Amino acid sequence: MEWVKRDTDSTLVREISSHYGIDLLMASIFVRRGIVGPGDIKFYLEDDLRFLHNPFLFSSLEDLIDRIYAAKEEEERVLVFGDRDVDGITATVLLVSALKELGVFVSWALPAGNDPYGLTKQVVDKFHEVGGTLLITVDCGISNHEEIRYAAGKGIDTIVIDHHNPQETLPEAVVIINPKISDSGYPYRDLCGCGVVSKVVWALRFSRTELYNHPLCLLCAWPGNDSVVIEAVKLQNLVIQDRILENLIPGMVKLDNTRLFSFLNNCEVLTYNSSEQTKLLRQVFGNKVDINLIDLSPPLEKYFPSLAGLSLLKIREKSRIAKYSETPLTELDVLVNLFTSYYFKKHEKIFQRYLEDLDLVALGTIADLMPLKNENRILVKQGIQVLNSTKRKGLKELMIKQNLLGSRLSTVDIGWQITPVLNATGRMGVPERAVELFFSEDDADRQKLVETILGLNKERKKLGDELWEKIFPKAKKSAADFQGKFVFIADSSIQRGVTGILASRLVNYFNSPALVIALLEDKGVGSMRTIKGIPVGKFLELCSDLFLDYGGHDCAAGFSFSLDKFKDLEKRIPEVLESLDWVKAIEEPLEIDAELPLDYLTPDLINIVEKFEPYGEESQPLLFLVKGIRIDSLDLVGKTEKQHVKMLLDTGKYKWPALYWNQAERVNRDLFAGDTLEIVFRLGRNYFQNKETLQLTLVDVKK
Repeated sequence: MEWVKRDTDSTLVREISSHYGIDLLMASIFVRRGIVGPGDIKFYLEDDLRFLHNPFLFSSLEDLIDRIYAAKEEEERVLVFGDRDVDGITATVLLVSALKELGVFVSWALPAGNDPYGLTKQVVDKFHEVGGTLLITVDCGISNHEEIRYAAGKGIDTIVIDHHNPQETLPEAVVIINPKISDSGYPYRDLCGCGVVSKVVWALRFSRTELYNHPLCLLCAWPGNDSVVIEAVKLQNLVIQDRILENLIPGMVKLDNTRLFSFLNNCEVLTYNSSEQTKLLRQVFGNKVDINLIDLSPPLEKYFPSLAGLSLLKIREKSRIAKYSETPLTELDVLVNLFTSYYFKKHEKIFQRYLEDLDLVALGTIADLMPLKNENRILVKQGIQVLNSTKRKGLKELMIKQNLLGSRLSTVDIGWQITPVLNATGRMGVPERAVELFFSEDDADRQKLVETILGLNKERKKLGDELWEKIFPKAKKSAADFQGKFVFIADSSIQRGVTGILASRLVNYFNSPALVIALLEDKGVGSMRTIKGIPVGKFLELCSDLFLDYGGHDCAAGFSFSLDKFKDLEKRIPEVLESLDWVKAIEEPLEIDAELPLDYLTPDLINIVEKFEPYGEESQPLLFLVKGIRIDSLDLVGKTEKQHVKMLLDTGKYKWPALYWNQAERVNRDLFAGDTLEIVFRLGRNYFQNKETLQLTLVDVKK
C-alpha cells in the first residue's frame, strides 16, 4: 500500500498556529487536509451553537411557520409522514414532539411492510378519510410529484421537509424546505433529514418570542477624516436583510436628504453607548435631529458583565467570532454579533431545548452518512454529548442493552451499535416500533419494544448473511460481465428491506457501484450504492422513464418500477454505463496527516486526535507515521479464530499496546518480536473491563 504525505506551506502553518492559538502540529494537519479558511477551521475549534447557520436563511421558512400556526388556530388535523430509516424515524419523532409542544393536533405515519419509499396515494386517502388537511413529509417528499398533486385535489396541503437530491422540477407543495434546492437560501447543503427538521423546530420555538418577524436596525457611528461614518443594518429573525454605509461631513446635509432617513424610518434603532452615538449624529445633522436610539449597553452588561466600560473596538479584540471572519469586523459587525449573543442568552431555554434535540440529529447524521463538515461537526459533537447522558427513556433502555450507557460514545459506537439496530425496524417492515420506543412512557412497554427491536436486528443480520451467500456467486459473475465496473443483482428471494445492505456489501467487496433489486409480486424495488467520485444521480436520471419513483443522495439511492419494465431496465443498464464511461476506482494511497519523531509519540497526542473529532464521512481519523519503533512483544488474538495481531511497541520512553487487524499470517513470517518498524496508525481509547487505555490501531507497517 502506498503512503503519501503531502508537502505543507510552513509559512501558512505558522500563520494558522499564531492566529488561532493552536500548536504547530495541529496547524500542519489543518494545512495538509486543506482546512485553511476561517469558515472551515471554526467548525473544528468551536462547538458553540452560535456558530450554526441561522434557520431563517431558508427562504420559505416563514411561510412554513405561518401555515403551521394557521393549522393550530383552525384546529386542523396534521400528519407527519417520514421515512423508514433512522434519519426518517428521528425526523418524525422530532417534528411530532415539537408540534405537540405547540398545541397542534398531529399524528404520524411511516412506510411499513412492502410500502414504497415516500408518500403514497393510499396514505393520502387514509388521511383524507379522517378529515386531514395538512400533510408534512420529513426525510422524503421531494420526488413525490404525483402524490402531492393528488393530495391537493383532495384539499390537503403538503409541506415538504427533505434533504434528498431534487429532480429537475419540484413538487407542487405549499412549502418546500430542502437545502439542496437551488433557491433554498441556506448556505450548507448536506444536512440530514433530521437536521433540516431541527432547523424548522428551532424556528418554530423562535417564532414564540418577541423578535419573530420584528424588523429592527442596528446602528454605529464613528469619527472619520473631517466626517462622521454611519453604518446600519436591518435585521429580521437575526438575519441581516440590508446594509448601508454613509460618510457625511457635519453640517452639509439634512437627515431627510440622506439614504439613512428612509433606511431607519419605521424601525426600532438599537445602538451601543447611545449618548456617544447621539453626539455624533447631532454633530452631523444638528442638535434638533431626533433619532430615538435604544441603548443595548445596559442589557449587554447585565448578561455579559465583563463588557462593562469596553468600547466595541476593545470587544472586537476579545471576540472569538472575530477570529473566523474572512474580512476584519467593523464596529457594527461586532454589535450584530453581540446582539445575537444577547438574544441567545435572554432566551436560553429555547436554545437549551435545541441542544437537547441534537441527540436525534446526531443519530440521523451518522446513520445517513452525511459529511462531517461545516455545521454537521457541531451538530454531531454536541449531539454525542447529549447521547452520553440521554434523557430519552426508550433510547436509554436500548443503550443499556447494548452496554453503552455510561461509556464515552464515539461515532463508531453509534454507527455500529445504535443506528443499525434502529434501522432494522424499517428494514424488517416495522419502523413504527422505533418511533413507539421514543414516545413510550410505560417502562414495561419500553422494555418489550427494546427486546423486539433487538430481535429484529438479529433477524435482519441472519437474513442478510443468508442472502449474501445466495447472491455472491451471481455477483462475481456480474462483476466479471461488467469488467469490474459494476455489479447488478435482481432476485425474487431478496426482501426489499435488505437491498441497501446487500448493495453496500457488494460495493465494499468489489470496489464498484452496485445495484440490488428485490423482485416483488407486483413491482421491483432497487437500492443503488456507489463509490467515491461516481454519483448515482445521472444513472437514475437516464433510467427515470422506467421508474415509478426514485430519489436519494449522491452515493445512495432507491427506486421502484413495474415488473413489466424489468427487461427494459436490464437492457438499459449497459447502455447507461457505457454513456457515463465509469471506471473502476483504484486503491487509494494512505494519506499521512503527520510524521512524528519517536519522542512525539506520548499520551498527550490524544488531545490532538480528539480535537479533530467527530470522525466519519469525509472526516476520517488522523493517520500518523512513526519510524524506528520496536516490537517488544506480539500475540495472536481473536474471538473464534486468532486472525489479529496484538503488539506491545516500544519508543524507548513509552510502551504502546497496538492492534493489527487480520494480519495473523504475517507473524513469524515477516513480523518478529524485536523487529524495528515504520508504522502508519490511528490513536484512540480502548475500553475493557471498565478500564480505559490508549491504543494504537495499525493500518500498515514496513520494516
